[in-house]
Amino acid sequence: MSSDPWGRVDETGTVYVRTAEGEVVVGSWQAGTPEEALAYFERKYEGLVVEIGLLERRVRTTDLSAKDAQAAIDHLRTQVDEHHAVGDLDALRKRLDKLVETVESRREERKAQKAKQTDEAKHAKEALVAEAEELAQSEQWRSAGERLRALVDTWKGLPRLDRKSDDELWHRFSHARSAFSKRRKAHFASLDAQREEARKAKEKLVVEAESLSSSTDWATTAARYRELMAEWKAAGRAQREAEDELWNRFRGAQDVFFAARGEVFAERDAEQTENLKLKEELAVEAEKLVPVTDLKAARAAFRGINERWEAIGHVPRDARPKVEGRMHAVERALKEAEESEWRRTNPEARARAAGLTGQLQAAVDKLRGQIDAARAAGNNARADKLAKELEGRQALLDQALKGLEEFGG
Repeated sequence: MSSDPWGRVDETGTVYVRTAEGEVVVGSWQAGTPEEALAYFERKYEGLVVEIGLLERRVRTTDLSAKDAQAAIDHLRTQVDEHHAVGDLDALRKRLDKLVETVESRREERKAQKAKQTDEAKHAKEALVAEAEELAQSEQWRSAGERLRALVDTWKGLPRLDRKSDDELWHRFSHARSAFSKRRKAHFASLDAQREEARKAKEKLVVEAESLSSSTDWATTAARYRELMAEWKAAGRAQREAEDELWNRFRGAQDVFFAARGEVFAERDAEQTENLKLKEELAVEAEKLVPVTDLKAARAAFRGINERWEAIGHVPRDARPKVEGRMHAVERALKEAEESEWRRTNPEARARAAGLTGQLQAAVDKLRGQIDAARAAGNNARADKLAKELEGRQALLDQALKGLEEFGG
């Protein structure tokens, strides 16, 4: 008979293993010595040790599912329980029991982790739905559309929930996207309609602008072009290609008209500048008639100068008041000379002049009294206004007094 601490072989070749419950038959060995029999069944034990060790490592270091791990444990436990090996089988059972605890612990951890991930996924999807529903009301068509597409990609990357919850959230999410797409489509359809109306309106404006481009009615046509430009701006924008093409035609028509007008005005300006030079020379000639010494000769000379003046034509608008003012000044001087001559030769005129002088003097005195009263009352504004009126009346009085002196009184 042969034996070791965990097993023995009796005289009949029966192999036993020692366990906590006592010896248990492992098998029968008739093909060799008892030592060879023990060695054979000890190797089978070592094989079980290796398999259990590998399973422990897999459970510890890989993502082996609890179901597969339990199946492997059950398979090894069957082999241990069938007592086909010699060794510390009780120790193997304890390792397998501990491994069961480890697998169960890992199962609970994974269950808790999955529950946590599911909860996080649910909150994440609820947040995506809330943002999508808010974006559904946006009118920032480009940015909101891009953001909604990004939300879809984010959704696809999240774990699925239970079917009911996932379907409910997806329905809300999909509905928000559809609502946004519907609103955007309606907006751009409306925009396209507005742009088409703008295109039609601007087409009419272009046709009119082109028909006016050859007009020589400079003032009326220029005013109409200004009106057309205002109407153009009010019409809104057409589609980009149509807008650019219509604008080029519209602007081109204006350019043709204003270029032609510019050439005509340039010629006119040159002519009027030359006219101004001629009229300034005539003004100098007329101004030499003042002071008037020979009224009859001065009147004749002024008539001649005025005839040449009228024959010259227009001068630049901004220069007209000054040069015409010089001629008017000479004309007034001649008129004053005529009036003075008439008064010297008309006794009745002297009496009228004396009466006028008296009236003007009374008016001047009255105004001075009113000015003093206004200033005494603190009404400086009224006093200043009356003072200006006094200046005019005083000038008339001075002129009347001078005229009266000419009558010798």
